[in-house]
Amino acid sequence: MKKLPEVNESFEELYRMLIAPIRSKLLLTSIELKVFDQLSEPRSAEAVAEALGTHPENTRLFLDGLAASDLVVKQDGLYQNTPVAQTFLVENTPTFLGPMLTITAQTFFALDDLPKLVKEGPPPPSPEADMGSEETWAQFASVVANGERAGIARQAPEIVSGLPEFPSFTKMLDLGGGPGLIGIAIVAAHPSMKGVIFDRPAIIKVAETFIKEYKMEDRMDVLGGDFNHDPIGEEYDLIWASSALSLAKDDMDSLTKKIYDALNPGGVFLVLHEGLTYERTKPDDMVLSMMPMALTGQDMWFDQGFIADSMLRVGFKSVRSRTLDTDWGPMDLDIGRKA
Repeated sequence: MKKLPEVNESFEELYRMLIAPIRSKLLLTSIELKVFDQLSEPRSAEAVAEALGTHPENTRLFLDGLAASDLVVKQDGLYQNTPVAQTFLVENTPTFLGPMLTITAQTFFALDDLPKLVKEGPPPPSPEADMGSEETWAQFASVVANGERAGIARQAPEIVSGLPEFPSFTKMLDLGGGPGLIGIAIVAAHPSMKGVIFDRPAIIKVAETFIKEYKMEDRMDVLGGDFNHDPIGEEYDLIWASSALSLAKDDMDSLTKKIYDALNPGGVFLVLHEGLTYERTKPDDMVLSMMPMALTGQDMWFDQGFIADSMLRVGFKSVRSRTLDTDWGPMDLDIGRKA
């Protein structure tokens, strides 16, 4: 009699990986159909189908899938948003992440040709995928604004206000500041400090709209340019950069030296960025999210310690680093101090 093989492992994780795309498809379709807008209060599948003009039975099955994904709760036949869905997936709220999640998912297009990419390597650069266009950058800044508002813009003031130098700060720079909400939040946490948002010319127009929205015109300014080539200002006590320095990776020391020179004596440079570890295989959130772009020849992510080492090379007297939990996954915070 032939015996069954001895198996000491479970393939549960493999199966969960297999069905994971179903969860993301449910999420993205819900955003497209504005399902979560219907579920701030408990509603039946029939009522949702009538409001959306969708097929009643398939709407019920779809809502059951959202419940299985913990995006809605189902009780007595009625569906309602979970707190996460209510906070981030209802339109016309300041923390609505629908456009950001949708555009992020669109960057995964490369995975459709994954076997070809693995066999043949990256394709030639495509003008349609030009991330250098001003219009593309401005659109991206507008889309990520709510992500900042819901995430890092809430953490950053806590980080910066914990610095011993914080009370003495008079001027800060948010380098590559995008829509500007992080810089706005940091400045708002200080009684008198003023701030500058530096980014591409099209992006700072987006930042200006948020400066007006938060009534910070008297304390915030903007400066447009390319930080790899253009002046970034001077006499800063604090320079902050978060997920913004990838385009300087090939000549990091030049930008870090420019930052060093722009700081006052005793100034602080704070960088919040990914830091890949375990031979660039962890954190898994970072590695997997970067995979589509990396496979197409755009590997712009930093190893842990890359930026900190650059700080030391250009003259910062001390550098301290720690890892923070963020909504994007673990990220490294490097703090460089100028003598």
